[in-house]
Amino acid sequence: MEASLSLSVTRRQYDFLTADATEVLFGGAAGGGKSYGQLVDALVYALRYPASKQLILRRTYAELEKSLIRVSLGLFPRDIYRYNSSSHTGKFKNGSVIDFGYCAVENDVFQYQSAEYDVIRFDELTHFTEFQYLYLISRLRGANGYPKQVKSSTNPGGIGHAWVKERFIDPSPPNTVFCEGGGSRIFLPSFIDDNLFLTEGDPDYKKRLLELPESQRKALLYGDWNIFEGQYFPEFSEALHVVDPFVIPPDWRRYRTVDYGLDRLACLWIAIAPNEDVYVYKELCESNLIISEAAAAIGRRNGEDKIYATLAPPDLWSRSQETGKSKAILFAENGVSFTRSGNNREAGWLAVKELLKIREDGTPRLRIFRQCRELCRCLPMLQINPDAPTDVLTEPHAITHAPDALRGFAITFTHAAREERAVERRVWHKDLWEDYRHASDEQKRYLKQKYGEPL
Repeated sequence: MEASLSLSVTRRQYDFLTADATEVLFGGAAGGGKSYGQLVDALVYALRYPASKQLILRRTYAELEKSLIRVSLGLFPRDIYRYNSSSHTGKFKNGSVIDFGYCAVENDVFQYQSAEYDVIRFDELTHFTEFQYLYLISRLRGANGYPKQVKSSTNPGGIGHAWVKERFIDPSPPNTVFCEGGGSRIFLPSFIDDNLFLTEGDPDYKKRLLELPESQRKALLYGDWNIFEGQYFPEFSEALHVVDPFVIPPDWRRYRTVDYGLDRLACLWIAIAPNEDVYVYKELCESNLIISEAAAAIGRRNGEDKIYATLAPPDLWSRSQETGKSKAILFAENGVSFTRSGNNREAGWLAVKELLKIREDGTPRLRIFRQCRELCRCLPMLQINPDAPTDVLTEPHAITHAPDALRGFAITFTHAAREERAVERRVWHKDLWEDYRHASDEQKRYLKQKYGEPL
């Protein structure tokens, strides 16, 4: 039956159809024939395995209706296939089923809680969060003995760009099966020149992509996963900003800068060269550390480094209603004293851009040691917040911690931050003096920093 359909596919689409890894990602450039490849693969699977169940997903149903559903109605033979627009389900004469689904928000995944599928297909995978992906692939199950796969297609960019790149692009070269945890993954890049049907039918399409701004052009035309539409720091270059480690001279001033939450501690060690170039030379990024554990981890990672100041955001000085103490005081009690950095997000990110800027001599002011893997990975993944273009998206939250720590350092060296840190003298009330008299030396320094020198 498959041969009688006389389906035409490109070589890359054929590679996608025949890929047998547990998780397959087909993507890269726009116009590579990804969505069509998904539908042809779904059709072939449905006919080969009677009574099989497949799920095809987009972020919204409107996106599905305008693309995959519309194309499937023209592609799937009407004498063997019927689509029900009320249930969003397509059924074949042999009992195979294709559900067309959506997940606009995180909780939408729970509508599939009791479902079972042989194949789950994500169209535009980078539009989904990692949580949505991991939850939905748990619906991949069944006792019919059919091969079970997750087959996805996408372009670079979108809210899921970072986790998709980390899961599929970074671990191994393209076209190479990568095995992990009992499963296997493969990334099959596609480019516009792979799709002869498009280049011959619409020869001007590539010309239109060439006219796009540089970041969009590199992502959509060349499938560049390091530059994508909406990237906040397109100036970041691994070749220019990431360097091999070297021994930091002892006379260079050294700082630590911290972003702390129970979900993630990010601490960066930064050295300032005599010419004021900035080197991030060490990092500590760990999750689920209470304050005492975080402080101890910082101490161990620090070793014998002589630190001029440890910078932290102002929110760590907010007092807890339960203990009456701030996180900053608790860190100080555990041996790590903080200096307050600025908290203006716009000014902070612009300060990072200034550090990343390539100077006339072709070098940036900021360089990051190659061993600082989390900062090197997360900084170029940050995306522009469409509701506040001078700020970054706070999702996915997992990639924001190390960049936030860097932002705290960068803003500290702006004029506004220096003014913010200017010493003020204030009248202290009776309770404040009482706290000061019973405080340790570290706590006294904190109180002066927060409330000013007493008159």
